[in-house]
Formats: sequence, C-alpha cells, structure tokens
Amino acid sequence: MSRKADIENKERQLNQSAMAQLFHAASADSEALLTEYQNSESGFDDARVLAMRQKYGENRLTHQRKVPTIVQFLLAFTDPFTIVLFVLAIISFVSNVLLAPAGQQDPSTVIIILVLIFISGTLRFVQQYRSKKSADSLNEMVKTKIDVMRNGKVTEVPITEIVVGDLVVLSAGDMIPADVRLISVKDLFVSQAPLTGESTPVEKYAATDSNKNDDVLDLSNVAFMGSNVISGSATSLVVNIGDTTMFGAVAQDIAEKPPLTSFDKGINSVSWLLIRLMLVMVPIVFVLNGIHSNDWLNAFLFALSVAVGLTPAMLPTIVTTNLAKGAVMLSKKKVIVKNIDAIQNFGGMDVLCTDKTGTITQDKVVLMHAYDVNGDESDRVLEYGYLNSNFQTGLKNLMDVAIIDYAQEQDKVEQYKEFVKVDEIPFDFTRRRMSVVVKDSQQRILITKGAIEEMLSVCTLVESEGKTVNLTDELRQQILAQVVKYNADGLRVLGLAYKNEPALEDTFSVQDESEMVLLGYLSFLDPPKDSAKTAIASLKQYGVQVKILTGDNDGVTKTVCHEVGLNVDRILLGSDIARMSKEELDKATETVDVFAKLSPTQKVEVVESLRRNKHVVGFMGDGINDAAAIKQADVGISVDTAVDIAKEAAPIILLEKNLMVLKDGVIEGRKTYGNIIKYIKMTLSSNFGNIFSIVIASIFLPFLPMLPIQILVLNLIYDISCTAIPWDNVDVEFLVKPRDWNAKSIKSYMVWLGPTSSIFDITTFIMLFFVLCPLFVGGSYSSINSEQQLLFAAFFHTGWFVESLWTQTLVIHMIRTPKIPFIQSRASLPMFVFTTLGILIGTVLPYTEIGAILKMEPLPAIYYALLVGTILLYIVLVTVVKKLYVKKYKELL
Repeated sequence: MSRKADIENKERQLNQSAMAQLFHAASADSEALLTEYQNSESGFDDARVLAMRQKYGENRLTHQRKVPTIVQFLLAFTDPFTIVLFVLAIISFVSNVLLAPAGQQDPSTVIIILVLIFISGTLRFVQQYRSKKSADSLNEMVKTKIDVMRNGKVTEVPITEIVVGDLVVLSAGDMIPADVRLISVKDLFVSQAPLTGESTPVEKYAATDSNKNDDVLDLSNVAFMGSNVISGSATSLVVNIGDTTMFGAVAQDIAEKPPLTSFDKGINSVSWLLIRLMLVMVPIVFVLNGIHSNDWLNAFLFALSVAVGLTPAMLPTIVTTNLAKGAVMLSKKKVIVKNIDAIQNFGGMDVLCTDKTGTITQDKVVLMHAYDVNGDESDRVLEYGYLNSNFQTGLKNLMDVAIIDYAQEQDKVEQYKEFVKVDEIPFDFTRRRMSVVVKDSQQRILITKGAIEEMLSVCTLVESEGKTVNLTDELRQQILAQVVKYNADGLRVLGLAYKNEPALEDTFSVQDESEMVLLGYLSFLDPPKDSAKTAIASLKQYGVQVKILTGDNDGVTKTVCHEVGLNVDRILLGSDIARMSKEELDKATETVDVFAKLSPTQKVEVVESLRRNKHVVGFMGDGINDAAAIKQADVGISVDTAVDIAKEAAPIILLEKNLMVLKDGVIEGRKTYGNIIKYIKMTLSSNFGNIFSIVIASIFLPFLPMLPIQILVLNLIYDISCTAIPWDNVDVEFLVKPRDWNAKSIKSYMVWLGPTSSIFDITTFIMLFFVLCPLFVGGSYSSINSEQQLLFAAFFHTGWFVESLWTQTLVIHMIRTPKIPFIQSRASLPMFVFTTLGILIGTVLPYTEIGAILKMEPLPAIYYALLVGTILLYIVLVTVVKKLYVKKYKELL
C-alpha cells in the first residue's frame, strides 16, 4: 500500500464530525464562515478566546500532553531489572511462605526484595522526574509562535494558545498550527510532506471548494497542521485543533521517523552486546549449578540473578541524568536543548555544516551602494529597492532590512509615501527573486529584485544613461563581469528591474515577470565576525571541521570564507552537485569545505554524503531552506530568531548565533558521552569479571558462590554508588577529539579488564574455602555436619560479597581515567563520597539485622587484613593492564 493510500485509509477513521467540519468549511463562503464562528476581520477579543478554549480545549496533541506524576512513578518500576526482582519476589513468596511447612515460613527474603524494588524504582523516578522537569523548563524557553488577529491587531502567540475560530496570519516559514480554512491568499505554496510524503509544494487558494471525492488532502482551500508555508501569504480561520486535526488523528502513523543518529546506534550496539553475552553466560551458570547441586529451582534463581548482575541496571538513569545535566549546563551558555538525546551527538560531531550569513558573518547586512548599470550611485535604484522591500509581506531577510534602514538614514522615506501597494509576487527558491506592484497618481510599476542571473533571465532591456536600450549578449557579459568584480570585493549583489503599467488587472503572477528593464544593482556588505576565525580554529582543535553550505554566489562566499581561514582552493557549486553521482559526491565532500549556490535539496545531499562517509554531522541553519538538512543531520542546530519550521526541526536552539557557543556545546557533549561510556565500560567489565568468577566457582564449589538475593543487593549498592557519575570530572585529554560509539571497543575493554578482577576473586575463593572458612567453623567443608556447612557457606558468601563490593567500587576510580587515580586524575567530590559510602555500607551490612536476613555472617578482623593486601595487588594489576590496553587500542578510556 502506498503512503498516500495508507493516509487515506487512516482518514476514514478520523472523527466524523471533524471531517464534516473541514468539508463544510471548504465549501462555505468565507464571510458566512466568519459569522458562523462569531468572528470578524478584527479577530476575537480576550473573552471570546477564553470561551472557545473552554469549549474546544487546548491546541495540543495527546503525545505532547503531560504524563501525570503518579503514572511516571509507576513507569519507573517497569524496567527489566525491576521485573526480574518481582519474579524473584513471587517465587520466593511461593517457596518460602505458601509452600513452607507450618512454623517455618520465612518472608524476610520477600521483604528484602520489595525494599530493593522500592529503592531502585524510587531512585529511578527521582532522577527521571528531575531530568524531565529540567528538559521541560528548557523547552519553555523556545516556543513556536504564530501571528493571530485579535482585538483588532495582529498579535504573536504560542501555537498552543490558538483556539477554534481564530484568524491566523500566515507567511513564508510559518508552521501551520491547526487545520485551517484559507480566507485570503497571495501566491501561497504549502509543503504537505509530513502528511503525504510528497516534497513538491502544493498551491492553495481561497475560493470555495466543493470537493466531491471525499479526499481531505485534495481540498484546495484547507491547510493542515504539521505542514508549512514555503512561499506566499494568507489569512486563515482555524477549524480543528489538537487531536481533532488530521495530523493529530494519524500522528503516530504519518510522523516521519528521523534517521538513526550515532547515539541511537551506539545504545543499540551496547544492548545487542549485552543480549549476546547473556545468551552465552546465563545458560552456562544455570546448567553448571543445576548439575552440581541438583537443586534446579535455586539454580534457576541464581542464573536469573546473574542475568541481572550482568545488566547495567542503572544505564537508563545514568544516561538520562547525564543528558539532563548537560542540558542544564548548556542552557547557562545560551544553548537550549529541546531533545536531550542530541547532546551526545553534539559531542560526537566531527563535521559542522553551517550557512554563511550570521554564522561567520555579522548577521547585520549593510547596504553599501545603489548603483545603476554603469556603476554610478542612483537615487532611483534606492527608491525602487526601498519600495520592493518595504511593501513585501513575506519573510523580510537581512538585505530587505538593510535597504529600509539605509533609506531611513538618508531621509528618503518621506519621498516614497505617495506610493501604495497593489500586489506582490512572493519570493521562492526556484525563481530566487520577488516582486511588488505599486502605484502613485500617475502609473503602476512592477518592481523585481533578485539574484543577478535570474534577473537577467527576465529582462530584455537595460536603462543606461537615461536611455532604455536592448539587453545584448555583449552588454549581458559586461554586467556579469561587473558583478563578479563586486563579489570579489566581498559584496553581495542583487539586480533590480522594473516594468511600467505591467497589466490592467490588480492580481499578478510569475508570468508578469518578463520583458523587464534592468535598472541597476544593490550591493551589500556582510563582514565576517571578529570571532569567526578564532571559533573555526578552536573547533578544529577539538576535531570539528567546519563546512559552509550556502545558497549565496561563489564570489562573495569565497572572499568571506578565505578571511576566516577556510580552505577555498576548491568551491563546489549546486550545478556541480547536480551532475555528480553519489560516489563522486562522497569523494568530493571529504576534501571540499565550501559549497555555494545550493538549493535546499542539495544541502540535504551534502549532509547525507558526509553521513555515508561515517561522519557525525551537525547542521546549523535558520531559514526555510535549511529545515530539511537540519532534520537529516545527526544533530540539527538552529537559533531562536529562526523561522518556525527551522526551529521545529532542530533539537538544539542557540540563543546567540555564534560558533564559539557551539564549541561549548561540543565540550559539554563530550563530557556527557565520557561519563556515560565510563559507566558502561566499568560496569560491564566488572560484572563480566564477577560472572566469569561465578562460572569457575560453580565448577568446584559444593554450594552457590553467592545467594541470589545477595547478588541483587551487591548490584544495588554498586549502582547507587554509580549515580554520582554524571557529576564526575572528565580528563581534558578526552575532550579534544570526537568520540563515537563502538561496541567492539566496549567488548574488548570488558574482555581485558573483566578477568583481571576474576584473578583476585579466585584467590579469594581459595583463601575462603581452604583457609578462612575452615578456621571460622572448625573444619573443612566435607568434614563438618550439615548445620556447620550452612555456616561455612554463609561465611563464604559474606567474604566474597565484601571483596566483590570493594573491588567493584574501587575499580570505578581505576577505570574512570587512563591516568593514575587519586594522583594524576581525581574523581569529583560527589563521586568520591558515593563510592566511599557504598564500600562502608557493604562492609557494615554483615553486622546488622539486614545482614542476618540476607544470611550473612560477621567477618573477623583477619579477613580485612588479607582483603587490604588483595585490594592493593588488584589496584596494581588493573593499572598495568589498563596501561597495556591504552597502548594497544590507543584509547583514553
């Protein structure tokens, strides 16, 4: 089934009254529709807005609404770790309470497990709740807004505050905030790709439409939530909001999933590594202990506990907390993170693609000259340029603002007030020009400005020295040569043309842009930022290569990029890309740093090419033509002043358009990645070492090396110690280059460091089984009675529990850095406090009532004397192995 057919099938499931309302609105006269909604050209007043909101609700989709706190709390208990604990609790309750002989029921294990569940779930809830609150507060700082007619004037309000019946004013770059009936339009083209998957914009009209084929998407005077305005302008009336919109009803099916980022792929690779490891290790443990003890139920419980022990249970919490902390830190540096997963991609970014204007230039274009075609200053060129920029209703760019400002500074504006606007032909990225029609008491004039090549294509005449002459090929070449000279001086040039008495009608179209008279040029200077060269060099020091992707011409682009230190030996143009195969483009994007005269589609092609070349790509943009590339990149970046569609597409929003701000984001992203990956590596290697030890112990021990409940408590204490990792320090050396997720690296680290702890686990087994436990109990295991054997096993379990906790926790300090811990690299204070508390709790536990419930026995002082010696040797060996690993794999962590 095609995508459109699937959407059409979904349409049939929409709320019938909402469907009927759309068809009714489409076929109704606009004046009658305004009356029906008790609205007028002045828009709603505040009382009417409140009444409509109470009647129809807020303009929010279901998946955007807040999840109740109690639901969040319950969801915190649904992770695999907690589910396994629940299973163990049920089995323990059945075996130790329900099926136990009268007087021998022992609910203590069940109670302990339930306490573990409560602690683990509550800890997860607190961390996730705080993270979500932080993310929500940051998102509140970046709201998509829309122009609405209220109280007789155009007011900008957040999209969520739109109500049914509102009059919404749309212009290029706007997200359409609801399902709307168009009341008046001017050359309106809308992208409905989020609904249909078709990238070609659709032209919309205001005339009534009595569509008879029941296809909502074919209504020519209805625009839908989720689509966006490519060009033109319109006034529209809101018909449906929130879940009653077409987008809201089928959002889960039609919302395009963004491509997997490096962060997604990294987490997936870790998950699959864990699954494969469990599939190998857990059955081995189960079979060995089942055969050895002939107690298959306990063997099953033990294998289940081993599975839990092998899993980094706090990984979701550690990841979420790390990302949330990073988001809060970045917000203090003028970077707002809408989607916290983007932070790690920020740190992993090794190529930053960005537009030129406002990023490496000052974002304040200045009109330098209004020239006629002979290169002389011309008041008439300034006048026509001002009329064109001032009267357009579309998206005013920096050059429009510069023209208006210059005219005001020259006190020319009063001279132009006799003109009134008749119509306009909005800008689009195919024509690369825009027109307005104005008139005064004497005549009507069509005035067009745009890129010089496009202007020449619609001109047949040139005004030179007060005369109008034919545009010959020779004159065309002279004009192009003059513009190239301006470009070489770093000036951006727009051509300006006119046509007197273009038509008798008051409505104009692109076809009227023909047989025009070229009047002259408007030249602009957009000088480089003082900080741009330093910022680009600084990003390069951190392993991030900056590439410029612009729609501007190659002359200006080359001049500006050269000034900020970019390689301009070769510039790739949009026309070059159009002729290239994928393979040729992939090769070119590796060596070219500057791309000019690109269309929006070609920007996407460059981003896709870089990603095919295994780069983690960031794209920074603020225009309509940037939205697709922003969405395609690993990390999309926009600015608070960007058009709505760009801000919606980007998970990272800058409050200041500055590459130095991006550098701060890169560093914070790498800190976040560093703390996440250190948790994964240290936990997997430590847990793998423990499981490896268990397999060996299961071969010769006549009892389980540790009780299932003890394994769970051990992992809980360790995991709580690890909750301080998001606040840990990261070595400066780790931050200077991008880091990518590599499951093979994690696997090799686990294989190298894991068995290191097993060596000392095995020596501990031997010491406990053959020396200490016989000394404590009064004989070897085979020579004592069954009651003494239980005591023997309890001493053994307790000894290995304490040793495991000490080695597992202390190794955090060993593995968190390739340097010598405590001397060359120190953990943060929270990290030091939490690990110390973890060791203290685990050491004291056997001497408490809880320890008795866990079937532990107090250990004599001689054990700790031997333990200290073991730990010191362990630290030495880990340091040696770590150095060998770093030398072999060239990794810092």
